[in-house]
Amino acid sequence: MATVSFKNATRIYPGGTKPAVDKLNLEVKDGELLVLVGPSGCGKSTSLRMLAGLEEVNEGGIYIGDREVTDVPPKDRDIAMVFQNYALYPHMTVAENMGFALKIAGVNKDERAERVLQAAKLLDLEPYLNRKPKALSGGQRQRVAMGRAIVRQPQVFLMDEPLSNLDAKLRVQTRTQIASLQRRLGVTTVYVTHDQVEAMTMGDRVAVLKDGLLQQVDTPRNLYDRPQNVFVAGFIGSPAMNLVQLPIIDGGVQFGDAVLPIAREILAKATGSRVTVGVRPEKLSVAPNGLIVDVDVIEELGSDGYLYGRVQLDGAEQNIVVRVHPIDHPMAGDKIHLQADPEAVHVFDAESGERLN
Repeated sequence: MATVSFKNATRIYPGGTKPAVDKLNLEVKDGELLVLVGPSGCGKSTSLRMLAGLEEVNEGGIYIGDREVTDVPPKDRDIAMVFQNYALYPHMTVAENMGFALKIAGVNKDERAERVLQAAKLLDLEPYLNRKPKALSGGQRQRVAMGRAIVRQPQVFLMDEPLSNLDAKLRVQTRTQIASLQRRLGVTTVYVTHDQVEAMTMGDRVAVLKDGLLQQVDTPRNLYDRPQNVFVAGFIGSPAMNLVQLPIIDGGVQFGDAVLPIAREILAKATGSRVTVGVRPEKLSVAPNGLIVDVDVIEELGSDGYLYGRVQLDGAEQNIVVRVHPIDHPMAGDKIHLQADPEAVHVFDAESGERLN
């Protein structure tokens, strides 16, 4: 068991001018499941590969526990990695795949068999130990890849988008299994995904990256309730937060034909005459006045409903999403007014994108 530390860790690919990962400072606590999340090309997989020793660190350092591993070969880092494509040997049985790393390490046959069996019990793989990977489903193959990591009893698990090859239902089921397994084993885990729902449901903490830069690292709840900038606000949450630029007026901001009250001391921090206001879909409601919206589509999801519409702001059209009652709601083609809950409004600087309230 160990902590993991990135200290100003930077990776610039040969021929590149812009770092893929730029001065990453991040502490992963002992026994924590930390999720790295962000859009494609944000540097999350590169960060994981730097920790694994598969990518060179051009500046800064990486530590596992108190030991600097920046220049240590991957095999000597005491880590185990689970890949997106499972990377199983097709000619070996499940048991042989799971025990192969132990065989290479010179662990005797009896101990190998015992550790493989223990992992198989944890992962419900006992009936499949003598099968080859081609006889398994995608979810079972993924569990074998997990088992191969578990038997090594490493200090740190690294997982690179391990669920992306599974169908939607299996992905939900497997992410629950991985999160509960990690908590039982208590092994420090760094998990990479582009899916923010996966990140929010699995992580003890979540680190959001964009263009190689760490934007915010916090608990899922705090990321949702207090995003530090416009990027995090728009990325975290499903459906995404509504973000609109509105002019500052006396008493708050102009919200359609109404005033949305925002404290003067918050608006005084803005660099211009406008601010970006963020409102979650569940914090908007139909009202007699406010932001004027043309309703395009209503999604009825059983227990919930979502209204998708368009609002005109400064001559430009912008999409907006509102959570509505699943039965009693406006209809497609309606024109409605929306009001926001003033207590739940997020205010960001229109230029820098940084949080003001």
